[in-house]
Amino acid sequence: MRAVIQRVRAAKVTVLDDLVSNIGPGLCVLVGIKSSDTLTDVEYLVRKILALRLFENEGKRWQMSVKDLQLEVLCVSQFTLYHLLKGNKPDFSAAMKGDDAEQLYNHFLNRLRQSYDSSKIQDGKFGAYMQVHIENDGPVTIELESPQPKQSEECVDK
Repeated sequence: MRAVIQRVRAAKVTVLDDLVSNIGPGLCVLVGIKSSDTLTDVEYLVRKILALRLFENEGKRWQMSVKDLQLEVLCVSQFTLYHLLKGNKPDFSAAMKGDDAEQLYNHFLNRLRQSYDSSKIQDGKFGAYMQVHIENDGPVTIELESPQPKQSEECVDK
């Protein structure tokens, strides 16, 4: 799994000019899911997103997490994070497809809500053509990728 995390003053998602969700200060997280991602990848990203120290404390940078400060998180599914360029055209075949991706993404949201204050976790509309409005704070942008499993951890069916 891959996440692009932006520290924001505010963020919102609209679909066809209808407000889907919005947050004040916190994090906007764009989430990409590749075809081989599992629940282990979800757990890694949830833990990292909530623990990342991207906020100041008493003038010192990089001291506090979104959870420490009780800020909000807006998550947006974004399959385009798993692309390969074939010439100038993007190929998204590495991204997990439709129903499976939605199921894993919903599990990711549920784990965030279970690990934090569920009222502070918002999301867009899976599969919709969305407009994401972000007011960056800094700007601060961090990319995260769940670690690849070691060969001994991979399941091999024979």
